[in-house]
Amino acid sequence: MGSLNRENTARQICFLIFAILYIVSYFIITRYKRKSDEQEDEDAIVNRISLFLSTFTLAVSAGAVLLLPFSIISNEILLSFPQNYYIQWLNGSLIHGLWNLASLFSNLCLFVLMPFAFFFLESEGFAGLKKGIRARILETLVMLILLALLILGIVWVASALIDNDAASMESLYDLWEFYLPYLYSCISLMGCLLLLLCTPVGLSRMFTVMGQLLVKPTILEDLDEQIYIITLEEEALQRRLSGLPSSVEYNVTELEQELENVKILKKKLERRKKASAWERNLVYPAVMVLLLIETSISVLLVACNILCLLVDETAMPKGTRGPGIGNASLSAFGFVGAALEIILIFYLMVSSVVGFYSLRVFGNFIPKKDDTTMTKIIGNCVSILVLSSALPVMSRTLGITRFDLLGDFGRFNWLGNFYIVLSYNLLFAIVTTLCLVRKFTSAVREELFKALETAAHQAPRSLGLSRQEHWSGLPFPSPVHEVKSEGEVAQSCPTLRDPMDCSPPGSSVRGILQAGALGAS
Repeated sequence: MGSLNRENTARQICFLIFAILYIVSYFIITRYKRKSDEQEDEDAIVNRISLFLSTFTLAVSAGAVLLLPFSIISNEILLSFPQNYYIQWLNGSLIHGLWNLASLFSNLCLFVLMPFAFFFLESEGFAGLKKGIRARILETLVMLILLALLILGIVWVASALIDNDAASMESLYDLWEFYLPYLYSCISLMGCLLLLLCTPVGLSRMFTVMGQLLVKPTILEDLDEQIYIITLEEEALQRRLSGLPSSVEYNVTELEQELENVKILKKKLERRKKASAWERNLVYPAVMVLLLIETSISVLLVACNILCLLVDETAMPKGTRGPGIGNASLSAFGFVGAALEIILIFYLMVSSVVGFYSLRVFGNFIPKKDDTTMTKIIGNCVSILVLSSALPVMSRTLGITRFDLLGDFGRFNWLGNFYIVLSYNLLFAIVTTLCLVRKFTSAVREELFKALETAAHQAPRSLGLSRQEHWSGLPFPSPVHEVKSEGEVAQSCPTLRDPMDCSPPGSSVRGILQAGALGAS
């Protein structure tokens, strides 16, 4: 009876957590979703169904992100309070069940719900059938069946080519036990590769993003003068806009955009002026130092994991099973080490999302407030689902945590390949280091290039050569004009109303005037 009550309590808590995630996801999506105009009842129903499916997918993504931190903190709580009555519902079976549910819902959203939402949104019904919801559902189901056959065929061929044994050659015999886990393993590998691409970029980009959100210290800056100048510029643009006729549409649009940029810059300057002294001089440096420490610890842990992979087989993500949940601490520093692992996992996830939207390839995926189409929302939900599902695998592969992957997450074939895991760690450490070096040396490199360019322009003068001598020694024609005599200039300029207009390089205005006087006499 007591175990049954604990199971019911665990189900209620899990349902409550998922309900909270669903509500938060709904508010996030509706914040960015484009406010549709008057639509037909059919289109409104389709958009509403796609919205609910996207919200469910985003909630599953949030659950996948929280899965590993929740497991780590649960292990430490069970280790610290093994006999506490109020945490009896928190046990190993609950953790295993959550991992299995996360894997199941991730597969469901990735292979069923999101394709259904996309095809349902784009469907119009087959030709010859009566238009309506039923016709669109029928077309969507047909497209899903064709997509499933295509994907399963590709997976069957790939598995037959890679695993050259009799079991792999069987024709779709063990669909649930072999092909679907194999397909999810491939998707997980793609997600880990995407994280490998996005996370180092995001780690370096985080400094810029936080610099834009926080107020920078005002060192040798006069904010009042800058605000005064920007106010004058704003007034000048407003006068130009009020004076332009409405027919000049292009200039009006360009000036309005420039005026909007000036207003944004003015708001930033006013915010910096209103900020308190401790916010300007303490918060910004502290956050930058904290980001640097977290990034350095992440790279250091990856470097230590590389050494462990070379000398210890149990460091592999698919190595020997651990002592179990609640039996031993995962970190040598106990609760503090577990808290540090959780912070690093969240930091890597945020960095990966920032890096994903910073890449030019995915720049069009950036959602805009109240102006994001439903198709783009579906694409964003799928991308975040792939990243969040691969986050536990990446964290274990890089050695950020020693918590064993449970459920289908620990059954990926490529996790047992030593060369893939070692290459993944090496690439992450190298790419992250290069991105950080490039980030912190960008200003120095720009100044160095400017100095070299200036030195290249001043080199001929420093050697004591005239411009004519310098260009005559180069293999291409000289851009320097020939110096004409005063007589030639006078003949080419018979009327010297403005002597400077006819003054060629190398001649003086006085000489031109003298030549003109001689020619006139």
